[in-house]
Amino acid sequence: MNRRIFAFALCLLINHGAANAGPEDEMMGFIVDNTISHIGHDFYNAFSDRLRATSRLDFNLVVRERPDARWGSLVTVEFESDVLYRRFLPPNTTQLTDEAVAAADLVKQQIIQRKLQRLLQDTTDLERDEL
Repeated sequence: MNRRIFAFALCLLINHGAANAGPEDEMMGFIVDNTISHIGHDFYNAFSDRLRATSRLDFNLVVRERPDARWGSLVTVEFESDVLYRRFLPPNTTQLTDEAVAAADLVKQQIIQRKLQRLLQDTTDLERDEL
């Protein structure tokens, strides 16, 4: 009987904690690899290494790839469902690491700019999700 009461109390605490979870309780620091080809994986590895070396990673990103036989691979980087970076990488990319480093620096600057805009946004009448 005591085990049932303990399990019930534990479920109540877990559900209560999930109901009161705020945006600051969200897990951060993930860079999701949604690439397919060797070029995409190489781009992701260089991109994520650069971001981990230069920032705190208090955000989540998704790196997607759509390979194309004619143009190479279309690589996109998404932050909060917004595309911050989009570029075709040709199949014979020799400077892939340089491109990934430049992309990481660009994405980091855009995230910083968006966070600053969010902090300076006037929300006296409406909340951010209502704007």
